[in-house]
Amino acid sequence: MGHLAVSGAAVHSVPACHQQQEFRCSDGSCIPRPRLCDGHIDCEDGSDEHRCGHLSCKQDEFACRSGRCIAPLIRCNGVDDCGDWSDEASCPNCSAPDSFSCGPSDVCLPSNKLCDGRTDCRDGRDEARPACGPSPPRPQTSPTCTPSEFHCGDGRCIRQTWRCDHSPDCSDGSDEDDCDQNECQVNNGGCSHRCVDQPLGFHCDCPSSMRLVGDSQCEEVDPCLASDICDQLCVHNNGSLPCDCTEDYQMDLTTAECKAKGEAAQLVFTSSKGVQLISITGSGYREPAPHLLGPGPVAALASNRTLYWARQGQSSLYRVSVDGKTEDSVFVLKFQGSVSGLAVDWIHQLLYWTSMETGSVNVALLAGSAQRPLITGLDKPCAVAVHPLKGLLFWAQCGSSPRIERSSLDGNDRMSVVVLSLRQPVALSLDMPRQLLYWVDRGMRSISRVNLEGHHRKTVVESNGYLDRPFGLAVFEGFVYWSEEVTRSICRASKHNGGNLQVLLSNITSPGGVLVIQPVLQPKGPPSECGLTATVCAHGCAVDSPTECLKFSCTHSDATFAGILSLIMFLSVLLVGMAVWWWREEFRPSTSLTEQSFSLKESQDPLITQGPHAAQGNSA
Repeated sequence: MGHLAVSGAAVHSVPACHQQQEFRCSDGSCIPRPRLCDGHIDCEDGSDEHRCGHLSCKQDEFACRSGRCIAPLIRCNGVDDCGDWSDEASCPNCSAPDSFSCGPSDVCLPSNKLCDGRTDCRDGRDEARPACGPSPPRPQTSPTCTPSEFHCGDGRCIRQTWRCDHSPDCSDGSDEDDCDQNECQVNNGGCSHRCVDQPLGFHCDCPSSMRLVGDSQCEEVDPCLASDICDQLCVHNNGSLPCDCTEDYQMDLTTAECKAKGEAAQLVFTSSKGVQLISITGSGYREPAPHLLGPGPVAALASNRTLYWARQGQSSLYRVSVDGKTEDSVFVLKFQGSVSGLAVDWIHQLLYWTSMETGSVNVALLAGSAQRPLITGLDKPCAVAVHPLKGLLFWAQCGSSPRIERSSLDGNDRMSVVVLSLRQPVALSLDMPRQLLYWVDRGMRSISRVNLEGHHRKTVVESNGYLDRPFGLAVFEGFVYWSEEVTRSICRASKHNGGNLQVLLSNITSPGGVLVIQPVLQPKGPPSECGLTATVCAHGCAVDSPTECLKFSCTHSDATFAGILSLIMFLSVLLVGMAVWWWREEFRPSTSLTEQSFSLKESQDPLITQGPHAAQGNSA
């Protein structure tokens, strides 16, 4: 749309280039792919013009006759992206003024179907960012737009940075009115920190210790996540970033990787041949449940090595022991709709799942009883993950407005985590030691992560020929694991930068959900926060049967109960003793004042009976 570029403070990490639209220079910087092999040096090291005579394009790219590689989504778009028009050869004739080409061997669309929230082209290019821009204007649903948005005269909200850029974005053109004013004087231009006015528009800027996120918001730079070299713990100390591991892991002194203590980890995945297991390196293949056929989401309770599985498109859930016999599989529950995502809360013994048909996140006890919808009214919820030690529940929506959200375990305190640059976040997984949430996006063909608050976003794996149709996702030690339907494979790569790609298994018929079983992935940890992020229990947390609503309450230890019982018994004995003393004093024969005073001096405790001294005094 010709919008102004938005600049920000320098970030101390290598930027993540867009695999389809950008080329990574040898020095780590990014340039637009059309500048690759164009005869002009754009990278500072000149790497964009190296080996241009025999440039090898990736599986998901179009090879131009000029030697360039371009994304298929920008082929047949009426623009010479290859530099020799080879990307526009053999394309449908969409030369009409109000038409849009869906690419080779596809249709021409009328312009009113472009960026309307519905995918009409087979490859989705009519709803992709090259055609629609970073974020199309959204309907106005609240009295005012957000501080980073401009309120159009037609009632819609657009980004402040799109104002006065000589390209009307409001239908009434109101974003191009009164452009001789300083936009920074109105609400600081929507910038969270610094607003810089320019002869044409403005841009937002950040202090040196922060970076710009989106168009207008600055966030603190986390040196550990920015460098992203530590598997787990990292301490920023006087410019150095020493790495360490949590107590359940130990560091490999050769590779500085954190390796889990205890039993060997196993990778579980589903397919049309049943639930299957391999080691995390791809060896030791076996089938604990070959009769549970079909791809689908899978979850586990590590403490007793039990798997929970639901077949894709069906409404029944089963459990099976990893170490048991095949006939040990048990039907757990039947529900309305099918299961698109599945997660086990190992602290509170709960099962969470998402259903696209019902548009809900649901919960039940692990035994299958007391099931109920927890969060409703969602747009195609497709994945779920749970962090019971933090009392957090995460889920993704794959509908017309893709997003990732979170709440407390009882469905309260709902908030958005990721709302931009999402298409189909089909699977979620938590990196517990680093407190990060990973997701795989089928539409973007990428794996990304953020922290639990939605900050410090990074794309760690981009389209590499094995992300065309991902299904499941798991994070363990220094790797992300995923299943991929087109190449029929199980893969893994570095969770930091996507390096060290390995195909663990291939030729799998319809691979589905993926998870890793190892006790360290479900730690008991400190006392639970009991489903509510502000409620911490000293001894434990109990879950009320979720028939009406999901409720969490703190439990008391046996020692505490015994102490309370002892106190009650002591007070009871004391009250009985005082009552006996009062009765004896009230009805005993009267004596002289001198004798009574003497007896009280000898025994100050009303529970001590009169001793020999009193008897001798009476005999005298």
